[in-house]
Amino acid sequence: MSGTKPPRGQFTDSDSDDKEELTEMVCLESDLQDGQMMEVEVGHQGVLLTHCDGKFSAIGNQCTHYGAPLSKGYIIGHKVRCPWHGSCFNAITGDMEEFPGMDSLPCHKVKIQNHKVYVTVNKQNLRQQKRLQGMGSAVAGVTHTVLLLGGGIASLICAETLRQQTFGGRIIMVSRDELLPYDKTRLSKVMNVESNTIVLRRMEFFHQYDIEVWLRKEALFVDTDKKTVTFDDGIIQSYDQLLISTGCRAKALNLPGMKLDNIKMLETPEDARQIHSTCLGCNVVLVGTSFVGMEVASYLLNKASNITVIGSSELPYQNTLGREVGKITMKMLSDKDIKFYMNDSVIEIKGVNGKVKEVVLKSGKVVPADVLIVGIGSLPNSEMLQGSKVQMNARNFVVVDKHMRTNVPDVFCAGDLTYFPLATAKGQMVSIGHWQMAQAQGRVAAMNMLGKTTELTSVPFYWTVLLGKTIRYAGYGEGYTDVVMKGNVGDGKFLALYIKNDEVIAAAGLNFDPAVAAVAERLFSGKLITKTEALSDDLSWLQLS
Repeated sequence: MSGTKPPRGQFTDSDSDDKEELTEMVCLESDLQDGQMMEVEVGHQGVLLTHCDGKFSAIGNQCTHYGAPLSKGYIIGHKVRCPWHGSCFNAITGDMEEFPGMDSLPCHKVKIQNHKVYVTVNKQNLRQQKRLQGMGSAVAGVTHTVLLLGGGIASLICAETLRQQTFGGRIIMVSRDELLPYDKTRLSKVMNVESNTIVLRRMEFFHQYDIEVWLRKEALFVDTDKKTVTFDDGIIQSYDQLLISTGCRAKALNLPGMKLDNIKMLETPEDARQIHSTCLGCNVVLVGTSFVGMEVASYLLNKASNITVIGSSELPYQNTLGREVGKITMKMLSDKDIKFYMNDSVIEIKGVNGKVKEVVLKSGKVVPADVLIVGIGSLPNSEMLQGSKVQMNARNFVVVDKHMRTNVPDVFCAGDLTYFPLATAKGQMVSIGHWQMAQAQGRVAAMNMLGKTTELTSVPFYWTVLLGKTIRYAGYGEGYTDVVMKGNVGDGKFLALYIKNDEVIAAAGLNFDPAVAAVAERLFSGKLITKTEALSDDLSWLQLS
C-alpha cells in the first residue's frame, strides 16, 4: 500500500504539553496493514507512516536526494527504498542506509489510542525535509592524518563518514577543481547550471567539522614508502592513511583537428555552460551514444538547429541496456528529428579559420558541424600512481578488495577509477562509474580506515533522463543472455529484466516505479529472481503503485 492519504483528523494539542509540538490523528489502526506504508498529513506537511513488525513509525516522506515521495517506493522489513534513485532509509529511525541520498530523514513520534493513530511533530522542524547525521570534529592533540586525493563525491562521503564515526584526526581533501564537491550527475541534464546551485556542502560545513579543503591543486606522485604525496605546487604532504579518488576524465578522439575551436567534452560545470551557449542555433554533432551523449542530445533539442549523433554500435546503449531499450531510446530522439549515424565513426575533423566545420565519417558521409561534442568514454586519473607500489590493472584502474583496500597498507581507493569485486555479481571484478557506487565506496573506505570491518554490498543503481523521462537501472547486466520485457513499449512504459543463468541480474524501467527499486532490493538481499518469476504475469512482488 502506498501513496493513499486518509481523511485528516482534528488537531489534538491536548495530548502534548509542549506547545512546540503538534499532534494529529492521521488514520485508523486498521487502515495500514503490517508491511505497508502510506503518506499522511500533519500540519499540511507530508509524513511517511509505516507499519513494520507490529509497530507504527513516522518519518519524512521526501527522499533527501531529489525529493521523491517515499510512499511511492518499496518497503521491506524496516527499510524503505526510494522509487526514483534507490536511496534507502530506516523506517523506524529515518537514518539513511543507502546512497545516493546523503542526509537522513526527520523522525516523528507515533501513539496508538482507541485504535486511532496519532503522529506528533515538532513545529519548528516540520518543514525540514532532511537531517544531518551527528558529526564530530578534530580533537586537539590527535595528529593522525587522512589525506583524500580528489574532490568528488567519494572523498566527500569518506570525510563525512569519518566525522560521523567520531574520528578526531586531521582530514585533508585535495581537488584540482575550483569548486567544492558538486552533483556531477546534473551536468548533462541541466547544462546551463550555475555552479553554486549544485554544490553539495557549503564551505561553512567543512569549517564546522574541521575538514580541510585544498582546491586547484593536483597530486603528481604518491610515495607509499615514505607515506607522502607530492603536489604540483611543490608541497609534499605526509599521511597516515590515503584515499585515492581522483576519478576519470573524458576520452578524446585520437584524430588531427581535436585542437580546433568548438570541440567540446563534458567534465565540469563550466564545460556544461559552454556547451549550452555555444550550441544555440548551431549544427551540433555528438560522437558517442553513452548515457552522457544521449542526455546531451536530448538537452539540446529546441536549442541547436540540427543535432546529429554518431554511434559505433547498431543501437544506443547496446552493450549496457540491450537492443530493446536501445531501439526505444533511439526512436524517442529520432521522433524529435535528431539524426543518427550508427555503426559508424569519425575519421577526419575539418576546420575553417581555426573552427570545426564538418566531420567525415568512415561510411563516407560528411556532416556539417559548428560544434563537435565528444562523449566516447573515460580514462582513469591514475597518473600519480605510475612508479608507485599501488597495483593497477591493464587499463590503469586501481585494484581494490571488497573493503576498498589496495595492495598497499593504509592506501584505499574509491570512485570511478576503482576495479573492485561486485557482491551482487558473485565477486566479479568490475569498473562501474556510477555516482551512487562512488558514495558507497567512500563510506566503506572510511569505515575500514577506522578498523571497523565493512564490505561493499551496494547494488549499482543508475538513472538517465531523456526528453524529461527517466530510465532507471539497477544491477550489473554484463553477459546477460535474455531480456524479459514487461509493459507497453509503445505507451512509453516498460520494465526490462536481464537474465543470465536463469536468474535476473539487472533491470531497467521507464514509468514502471517502483519496480527497479524492488529489483535492487531483491538483488541486495540475495533472494534470487528466477527467470520463471520474471516471465510470470504475477508482478505483486514489485509493489507497483
